[in-house]
Amino acid sequence: MNKKILVIGGSGLIGYNLVKEFINEKEDIRFTYYKNKIQLKNNHELDSSIEEDTIELISKINPDIIIQTVALAGVDLAEKNHELADQITVKSTKNIIQGCKQTKSKLIYVSTTYVFDGKKKIFHENDIPTPKSYYGITKLQAEKEIQNSNLKYLILRTDQPYFWIEKGQRMNSVIRVLQTLKKKSILNEITDWYNVPTYVPDFVNATKILMNNNEEGIFHITGSDFVNRYNWSLKVAEIFGLNKKFINPITSDKLSLAIKRDNINVSNEKIQKKTGIKMRGIEEGLLDMLKHKRKF
Repeated sequence: MNKKILVIGGSGLIGYNLVKEFINEKEDIRFTYYKNKIQLKNNHELDSSIEEDTIELISKINPDIIIQTVALAGVDLAEKNHELADQITVKSTKNIIQGCKQTKSKLIYVSTTYVFDGKKKIFHENDIPTPKSYYGITKLQAEKEIQNSNLKYLILRTDQPYFWIEKGQRMNSVIRVLQTLKKKSILNEITDWYNVPTYVPDFVNATKILMNNNEEGIFHITGSDFVNRYNWSLKVAEIFGLNKKFINPITSDKLSLAIKRDNINVSNEKIQKKTGIKMRGIEEGLLDMLKHKRKF
């Protein structure tokens, strides 16, 4: 690719794996972290909600491409703290846009399927977003800021990314299941909450091809299974040889959620056609994850 890349939020699950891939490809890669410093070269500490610091760093690095992976960690937290959600999701994106305008950088934004509600059987990229959660509302607002910026951009909507995590990274659903079942503790899993889980290496590979091909616009980068949390957990236990009897099926009304989750299914047909990558379902993803087995 031979372009200078800056990943903002490079210590999170998606950001970190993008950075590692670009390092392996010997790209000119820089990345930022907030509190969780990852020991890879060319890292910069940054709170992207601070306008002056963000614009200054972007101007100093002068990247060709910026990948914005910063997000508030949690749908319920966004519902409880609107100000924090606005600051991390919207204000950070506005600051990055201003930096991109100075350096004429292309902006790649990692968004979410929660920009939709659950009223359609399946959503495509050209469907009109109608988020119900405040998390989805802020992510859509960030998308609109980018679309109205006159920058070259990619918006990549994903759901429930999973893979092995590094120290300090947020727990994902698969790691939570593995750690709970290893301890032989009861795991309550929801039968009426569905997702399209996304295997992170597939997300990384698809993103890399989009970048190499200079694609623009909106893409859904998700897995190929629409599955509830209970059945997903059973499959994790099966693949990793753990005892399923500790997985207890419940419905979401048994939990004290700040907002009920919509069951949002999105099509990944566009990304598969554009990149030639087969976005794996949960069994294929988990089997590949098992090949890189780590302690959990």
